[in-house]
Amino acid sequence: MASANPERPFLTRCIRKSAAAPTPLLKTSKISLVWILLALITGGYTLFLLGLLGATAAYSTPAHLVSTLKSREIQHSIQLSLLTCTATALLSLLLAVPSGYLLSRTTFPGKALVEAVLDIPIVLPPMVIGLCLLIFFQTPIGRLLEKAVPLTYTVYGVVLAQLVIGAAFAIRTMRGTFDHLSPRPEAVAMTLGCTRARAVWLVTLPAAKRGMFAAASVAWARSLGEFGPILVFAGATRMKTEVLPTTVWLELSVGNLEAAVAVSLLMVVFAVGVLVAVRKVGERV
Repeated sequence: MASANPERPFLTRCIRKSAAAPTPLLKTSKISLVWILLALITGGYTLFLLGLLGATAAYSTPAHLVSTLKSREIQHSIQLSLLTCTATALLSLLLAVPSGYLLSRTTFPGKALVEAVLDIPIVLPPMVIGLCLLIFFQTPIGRLLEKAVPLTYTVYGVVLAQLVIGAAFAIRTMRGTFDHLSPRPEAVAMTLGCTRARAVWLVTLPAAKRGMFAAASVAWARSLGEFGPILVFAGATRMKTEVLPTTVWLELSVGNLEAAVAVSLLMVVFAVGVLVAVRKVGERV
């Protein structure tokens, strides 16, 4: 009879070989060299990233960085970024929870196509996303939506541009969360009289709260760094649609490198804060 596990013959041969004779010192040395090589590659790239951040931080004095961040335009940019990123994170979660649950718990015709479409914003160049948004809102359907809520070159447009990309990452995170949660507790709740909606609300969502926090966090962090779609679809008008990434671009365009450095370091601080918060709740993104 054929083995149920195709890996078992290979594993059996490995066990027999290791039991037959002790591992020579040379092979142990080879394994050690492999780990050393991997450590050198990982450590080298880590040091390179730290070098980038360190060089940027050392470019200007702390006093100049603080004075730059106190300017009226940059203060408005910071406030707008925090507001739009938070709105985007919440909207992304509203999209990610039902979409992730559907993709994780069910199978339906065209599921692979739906998954591919939902991942499009992740692989497309951000500038293309902004161009697609701009063209869509020139169509009859887009103009009708514009009459209800003005989006092009407005703050609402900033949120929409962030949402298109942030939601894609949030959906992928929630899909992974629901994949790792057993459906059995939910099924037990349904046998006890709960509807599926009630079982999801009382059983599944509380169990998925860490994944929900991770999904919202990754959407927030991704929105913070979005530049291309916002520039094309919402513009970079000072004191109106200017957010932190467009501030960096505007300051660089006029040769104000120190202001661009100050804003960039602030974005790094925000991003690191989000990553630390996600690690604190025990989720990986």
